[in-house]
Amino acid sequence: MSQPQPSVTPNFETPKFGFNSYAERLNGRAAMIGFVAMVVIEYVTGQGFLSWLGLH
Repeated sequence: MSQPQPSVTPNFETPKFGFNSYAERLNGRAAMIGFVAMVVIEYVTGQGFLSWLGLH
């Protein structure tokens, strides 16, 4: 006697963490914002980012 197979596939939510397209897209956008902010800080202050932080 065999088990009956389900006729409907469950609809799982896409995970919001780990290596998936949502997390990669979010990380890429955050990196772009950070890079632009760093360039703007260097342009406005006239010194490098590390100098602005006092590390150089």
